[in-house]
Amino acid sequence: MTQMTRGSNSHRGRMVLVALILVSGAYWVGTRYGPRQPAQVEAHRLGAAVQPSEPQKTLAARTEVLTEEESINVRIYRQASPAVANILTKATEYDFFMDPVPVEGAGSGFVIDSKGYILTNFHVVQGAQSIEVVLGDQSRYAAKFVGADQRNDVALLKVEPKGKPLLALPLGDSAALQVGQKVLAIGNPFGFQSTLTTGVVSALGRTVQTSQTTFIDQAIQTDAAINRGNSGGPLINSHGEVIGINSAIYTPSGTTAKRIAHDLITDGRVHQAFLGVETIPINESFAEALGLPAQEGLLVQTTTRGGPAAEAGIHGGDRVAQAGMRRFYVGGDVLTAIDGQKIASRVDVDLMLNKKRPGDDVTVTLFRGGKKMDVKVKLGERPMN
Repeated sequence: MTQMTRGSNSHRGRMVLVALILVSGAYWVGTRYGPRQPAQVEAHRLGAAVQPSEPQKTLAARTEVLTEEESINVRIYRQASPAVANILTKATEYDFFMDPVPVEGAGSGFVIDSKGYILTNFHVVQGAQSIEVVLGDQSRYAAKFVGADQRNDVALLKVEPKGKPLLALPLGDSAALQVGQKVLAIGNPFGFQSTLTTGVVSALGRTVQTSQTTFIDQAIQTDAAINRGNSGGPLINSHGEVIGINSAIYTPSGTTAKRIAHDLITDGRVHQAFLGVETIPINESFAEALGLPAQEGLLVQTTTRGGPAAEAGIHGGDRVAQAGMRRFYVGGDVLTAIDGQKIASRVDVDLMLNKKRPGDDVTVTLFRGGKKMDVKVKLGERPMN
């Protein structure tokens, strides 16, 4: 009996000890990880000003130490960066053995419409089989290629925000820009956080030839550093308006981008003026060898049937000549100017047409035989192909 009582008392003691350990452990966990009581409780009269929180105080303190110029940079970056996109592309190329090789690319762009329209450079998305867009809040969207103006290196994409209103950047008027004006270049080359560089407008109205047949017209030159991944991002003025698209040192102007975007959003294509001639350039020695009346200009080879030049009576060549391995037509008109501006290459013609719209009238100065004449031409629209 005594042994049973002792065993029972020992058992109770162990149970009490275990209970004490569990209660102590629960208390420790509660005090360490449980909800904490406020360190200080205050009552505020209704309508009385509430003091800013510590993060707000920290942000205000950081802003106070900025110069006026730095404050503008910070403000514009915070406003614009959520609308700057990282653009990821995937394509397939083929190696020497014709085996497919996946190729990935990246660049920047920016939202211009809350419905999901995004502007970028054409070369950023050229040849892409799939395009993905990552915005400043890390949201990802599959993008559709709407169209492009290859001549000005501008492309338009479309994402479906699924009811989510997207922050869009306003397109400003680059015609009011002045050399020396401050600009900010923002890009999103990696999809994590946008980058910012600043500078000034170094030159305006430049024409930059990007290939034998393409160019950036009315380009803006800036000394703001623009690395490869920032290509396609916005160039912004001090009011937060987009005045260009970043592309190497020269950028297509905001006015050009606005016109292109309007055409693509409205009609799905860029309305480009079209003359309808195939030409070859001539120089002094070439003109002398062929007995041409002009020493500089464009010798018309053919005209597009039913096109503007043909309708205006401009003549193409009527017989074939050969110089070395080169065959060409002779007997056609020699074009020397459009609206009084000298033309000596195909790019010169494209530059003139870039300032026109389909339906505009131009005066083409040409030589036919030994006679100089002016011919009025109503420009057409460049075929889509």
